[in-house]
Amino acid sequence: MLRDGRIQLLKLESFASLAAFGSWLEQPRTWVGAFDLPFGLPRELVQSLGWPTDWAACIAHYSALSRDQIRSVFSAFCNARPVGGKFAHRATDRPAGSSSSMKWVNPPVAFMLHAGVPLLMRAGATLPGLHVYSGIQEGEADPPLKVALEGYPGLLAREVLGQRSYKSDDKALQTPERLIARKDLITALEQGRTRLDLRLKLSHAQRDALVDDARGDALDAVLCLMQAAWAQTRYLAGDMRYGLPPDMDALEGWIVTA
Repeated sequence: MLRDGRIQLLKLESFASLAAFGSWLEQPRTWVGAFDLPFGLPRELVQSLGWPTDWAACIAHYSALSRDQIRSVFSAFCNARPVGGKFAHRATDRPAGSSSSMKWVNPPVAFMLHAGVPLLMRAGATLPGLHVYSGIQEGEADPPLKVALEGYPGLLAREVLGQRSYKSDDKALQTPERLIARKDLITALEQGRTRLDLRLKLSHAQRDALVDDARGDALDAVLCLMQAAWAQTRYLAGDMRYGLPPDMDALEGWIVTA
């Protein structure tokens, strides 16, 4: 809930499967969400492969591939390039500090795009700058407006923590230092000490849950919540692109707040 520069976390929801998440997205409700997955591929990569450079056509082509096919095609692309420049990057990667959206390992964001963007499309979401939902049939009432933005929790976390790590999937690396970093990050969000100029409001139980989640999934969701809220403030101020730059590459996409 967004009110007067304060973001109140109402609840955290988790899903046991990708299908369950897709079903939740398809429910008839209005939302603005930031999703921690890339919405597009690097233009350099797409053009090199001879794939469609229209975003919707490119996503349709990409979605039809299997993960093995994606791995094979991307691996061949990388093998033909010099050391230090194996991966192509999007324009948003440098300001956001994000990995190339063609990476299939560490982290496998190429597969996250492959799995996630079709779910958003099927749910009838509008992706500002990339895709406007137009599935209304004659005689139907307007559906709830669903706005999906590409988020990246690491961008906001680094603004507060610098290079300090706050999470790990490896239990051996879930150290007291990372726990302290989560506490510091949450405190900064609550006090509004980021360039988003928004303050997070949590209950004591919610704060404890975010601190105790050593994998950082819950905290990452909250960081995306903050990015989505910032985008909503831009929209309410008259920016129909939700804070995305007007010269954003309409094939690659852009990470909101970058």
